[in-house]
Amino acid sequence: MKTVTIVGAGMGPDTVTQEGLRAIERADALFGAPRMLADYAYLNKRAEAVYTADKMRPVLAEYDEGRFAVLVSGDTGFYSAAAKLCQELTDCQVDVLPGISSLNYFAARLGRTWQDTALVSCHGRIGNLADTVRRNSATFALTGGNVRELAEDLCRAGFGGLTVQVGENMGMAGEAIRAMTVEELAGARVGSLAVLWIENPAPDSRVRFGIADGEFVRGDVPMTKAEVRAVTMSKLAPRPGDVCWDVGCGTGSVTVELGLAAWKGAVYALDKSEEAVELTEKNCAAFHLGNVSVICGSAPEALAELPAPDTVFVGGSGKNMKAIFDAALGKNPRARMAVNAIALESVRAALDAFAAHGLTAEVVQVGVAAAKTVAGLHMMMAQNPIFIISGGGGNE
Repeated sequence: MKTVTIVGAGMGPDTVTQEGLRAIERADALFGAPRMLADYAYLNKRAEAVYTADKMRPVLAEYDEGRFAVLVSGDTGFYSAAAKLCQELTDCQVDVLPGISSLNYFAARLGRTWQDTALVSCHGRIGNLADTVRRNSATFALTGGNVRELAEDLCRAGFGGLTVQVGENMGMAGEAIRAMTVEELAGARVGSLAVLWIENPAPDSRVRFGIADGEFVRGDVPMTKAEVRAVTMSKLAPRPGDVCWDVGCGTGSVTVELGLAAWKGAVYALDKSEEAVELTEKNCAAFHLGNVSVICGSAPEALAELPAPDTVFVGGSGKNMKAIFDAALGKNPRARMAVNAIALESVRAALDAFAAHGLTAEVVQVGVAAAKTVAGLHMMMAQNPIFIISGGGGNE
């Protein structure tokens, strides 16, 4: 029987556990990244610079039985190759020995506890670092040669002034820990073996519907007002991991609320007006959103390259209602759709678009009147009545 032990090698030979070291010393062959194998060259063992099951199998096939060790960085349970190896090496007995993770090590070096820290990996992954930072007082992030890009994303989300601790080459000869602002980090030289600890003294994890109109940067482009926006969002019912489209984003008020709700997902806001795009970007930065991509273009053409949506809001169709529905539901027939309309012709176009896809539309008219003080009296001032047409979402 062949036994493969996956060893969490910690931050290097000084932090590997005694149990892990014994497994390495007893192994007939070692697998792992070159920099980790180099730490055990003194053992004069066969060392193969591979760590995926498909590349290990030809070597394992040379043995009828034996012990083998796979060295993985940090801890076996923290964004490690260990999970996939356990799934794929079904013809071997696989043992797992945990190690010290970069999170354990870095928190100790900083003198911090980490039980309430948010954890995110941006190493070879598309992560939403800004929205994790927005929601948490402390965030630990693994990186992979992309520190500058991550810092630039945080700056765009309005987090340039936050303090970040940067740890490079943890546990190695070139270890360095530096404190700086996120804005300074965007211009700093940081190596590929780096982790980040970002502190946010004012975290905000709220999901807000019907945000007061005065909280948004305003311009001369249309904005969906707070009360109408709250009803619209209740019809869209976005989930944390949703991919959302806002077609005709205007000021970006719906974009912002979609971004807050789909905090683990992504929002694509589209408008043909450059002013609208600029206002939406400003409002996303004001609300510290990092999961929004704002696109200047016309629908449906600009929708072709977007990922399949789960949630779609149409605030402006430019008389292309059916084409917008075709683009969204062609990518995901189960997408939840909502349209806001003032003109009766737009209501008819929306109903026809739902019907063309076999969907039953719900129609709600929202009429809002807000009090305005005139000569010491509160006078109710009416807003334009809005039709909210919604449907889809797999309930048909």
